[in-house]
Amino acid sequence: MFIVTNCIKTKKGFAEKMAPRFTKEGPLQEMKGFKKVEVTLTQNLPEHDEMRVNMYWESLEDFEAWKNSDIFKEAHKGSNSDQKTEESPIIDSEVTISKVASVLESLN
Repeated sequence: MFIVTNCIKTKKGFAEKMAPRFTKEGPLQEMKGFKKVEVTLTQNLPEHDEMRVNMYWESLEDFEAWKNSDIFKEAHKGSNSDQKTEESPIIDSEVTISKVASVLESLN
C-alpha cells in the first residue's frame, strides 16, 4: 500500500475550513485501488496553517491512473490556473509518496 501526502500550507484560519473539501463523497471512491483519504491539521503553528491530505492506494499504478483521469482533472479544475489571485489561501504545497513498510493494528 502507498500513502500519497499533499502537505498544504495556508493562511491562518483556512486549513480547517478547506479540509472537508478533500473528503467529499464522489467518484474517487470507485477508483481501482483507492482505499481512503484522511486530512490532518498540524497544531500550534504560529505563522500559517498546515494540513496533510493523505490518500491511501493499493499501488502506485492505481494512483497514477487516478491522477491521469478525467475525475482528477474535474476535481482540480481551476486549482492550477494562471488566474490565481492574491485572495488564494494556499501558500505552498508539496506532495510526497510513501510505501507502507510495516503496520501494527489494535487488538480491540
